[in-house]
Amino acid sequence: MVSAEEFGEKIQPYEAIEEWKPRTRLGWLVKEGKIGSLKEIFDMNMRIKEPEIVDALLGRELQHEIIDINMVQKMTDAGRITRFRVVVVVGNQNGFVGLGVGKARQLRIAVDKALADAKLNIIPVRRGCGSFECGCSEPHSIPYQVRGKAGSVDVVLKPAPKGTGLVAGDTAKVILRYAGISDIWSWSRGKTSTTINFAQAVFDALRRAYRFVSVSEWGR
Repeated sequence: MVSAEEFGEKIQPYEAIEEWKPRTRLGWLVKEGKIGSLKEIFDMNMRIKEPEIVDALLGRELQHEIIDINMVQKMTDAGRITRFRVVVVVGNQNGFVGLGVGKARQLRIAVDKALADAKLNIIPVRRGCGSFECGCSEPHSIPYQVRGKAGSVDVVLKPAPKGTGLVAGDTAKVILRYAGISDIWSWSRGKTSTTINFAQAVFDALRRAYRFVSVSEWGR
């Protein structure tokens, strides 16, 4: 894992939010203060098309980390072109996480693209305590078992009792930590050494978890 500070990369200054000129209706609603949280956006089933929306709503809670940097090539009429591929995870460690991929010839531009992509792909994380061994009502794990897949990688996340920790690979630990999950059991198969597929499989599992409503949320 590589910290973004090693490359001099920083989150967009919050002073720049004041100069932000929204290009979508949702952006104007956020800037005018009519929408005050990301939860409202997902409750209305609206799509985020501007990364500044996430900056405006999460502010300094938003953190990010580079989890993979790789060199990729493609063949063109002018010859073989080499570019950087960067995978970035963003989150507030309290129920929201995003995963993004960026490609560019320059590393800094690739990081910026990945960070913007992660903000556009940010999702709410359904947390809870689905372990029969624990039974507490604190959102330290997930409410039920979920499965995610990307490429050849298949990942299963299972609720764990409090104090278990993150029993998962290093890449999965980073994503789960930024999502605000502290206890979980996991199972995986496939080529998990391919970091981008492993990360996307874990992210896919968290995204699928939000498609179901748990019993504790009935009637809300």
